[in-house]
Amino acid sequence: MNIKDTLSIQFIKKLMLTFFFLIILMGSIYIFFSFYFTSKLYHETTQKLNANIANHLIEEKFKNESPYLEDGSVNKELFGDIMHDMMAVNRSIEVYLLDKSGAILYSVVLDHSDPDAPTQKVDLQPIKKFIESKGNDYITGDDPRDKNEKKIFSAAEFNVDGHQGYIYIILEGHEQEAVYTSLFTSYFTRMSIGATIITMIFTLLIGFAALYYLTRNIRDITSTVKRFSEGDYNIRIQNAENSDLSVLATNFNAMADTIVRHMEEIKSVDNLRRELIANVSHDLRTPLSIMKGYVETLQIKKESLSDSDKENYLTIIQESSEKLSNLISQLFEYSKLESRQIEPEKEPFGITDLAMDIINKFKLKAESKNIEISIEKTADQLPMVFADISLVERAIQNLIENALKFTPENGQIKLLLSRSDDGVKVTIADSGPGMTEKEQAIVFDRYRQTENHIKQEGAGLGLAIVKKIMELHDTAISINSGPGRGSAFSFNLKSYHQISGT
Repeated sequence: MNIKDTLSIQFIKKLMLTFFFLIILMGSIYIFFSFYFTSKLYHETTQKLNANIANHLIEEKFKNESPYLEDGSVNKELFGDIMHDMMAVNRSIEVYLLDKSGAILYSVVLDHSDPDAPTQKVDLQPIKKFIESKGNDYITGDDPRDKNEKKIFSAAEFNVDGHQGYIYIILEGHEQEAVYTSLFTSYFTRMSIGATIITMIFTLLIGFAALYYLTRNIRDITSTVKRFSEGDYNIRIQNAENSDLSVLATNFNAMADTIVRHMEEIKSVDNLRRELIANVSHDLRTPLSIMKGYVETLQIKKESLSDSDKENYLTIIQESSEKLSNLISQLFEYSKLESRQIEPEKEPFGITDLAMDIINKFKLKAESKNIEISIEKTADQLPMVFADISLVERAIQNLIENALKFTPENGQIKLLLSRSDDGVKVTIADSGPGMTEKEQAIVFDRYRQTENHIKQEGAGLGLAIVKKIMELHDTAISINSGPGRGSAFSFNLKSYHQISGT
């Protein structure tokens, strides 16, 4: 037995047991209704075949003789002859003489020896309906010998010598009922057991074959899921769209693709984490080593060092501590952005005023490198943008710092503001060495500095932070660069009117 059959055998067993009990249930219901309707058919047929027997009795027996004697009592001798003749044909027939009220005046099958016994009565409603329908309807009436039973009968009304009443004939007496019940029960028992066994065997065989065929898709899916759980992440359900369980099959394939993609992302994140730890360790070690070296030098040679050397050493220590502090701040900021711990608090503001403030902050630093830094607008009036002002300020500062880092002396940095389809486009362009397409592809990855950047100071987190800030604003940052023609970083901010719909 292959893996598919092994995995689905329990499911097939449950289905087969369900089929088995359904067969038993349906067979029992079938036998019950078959017995009921067959019995009813038998009784209805018997009644219709003997519907006129009461009329014939009156016509034949009361033609020459009266059912009553001259003193008004019942002609018991006549009824004895009637019962003798009837029983010669059918021993189960019981004849009753009724008055107009339905009271039983005489019957051979009843004991009339006790004159004080209460008079038995028969309900006349079924008798009247029977006479009105002329025996064409199936009607049951009272059984004088058992008030809890209803029997098929024949009845007719008579009027002889001023005496009126009914001849009421039970067509199926107790003796016939007992024999009929015994034979019919025995017959149906044999038939039902035989039919049930044959039906069960046939149905189980056909059912097993049908279930094996119908569950082939379940076996395929089960086998695929099993192999996937054991590590075969490339396995997929073949022809999922054409499967009988297409929804389940296609959803599993989609789920498997998602899981594999997430696993690849986790691997990538893990690799980046290892790279991050390695780079952070290196970047932290460098300023710490510098600070430690100069502190030890000051401690050892403090008596022999001149005041200018001491001042120079302290300046180096201070710069290294600032670099270390800046690196730690960047790491902390990036980790919060990456884990979505920072939620942008968006508000409308003028991007021009913010850009002017940022440019003014960097003018002194730019002048120290003989770099010209300026702001340009392509429109006199720019719309207000809707964003987190502090995060946008941080993004622009990082881009300008990056431009200052790689722009040579006597270079230029421009902050360009222009209208876009839905807001304002912000561009920071420099006259630096530019980047190749390969370098542009990794420039926003944390700790993935370009070849031109390797010689520069910094952890490579500035542009990665900008990218995360843009993601929080549902926008993206792009780069336009090339070797020898500088770099231009651009992003778009939606206008407040675009967001509010005014």
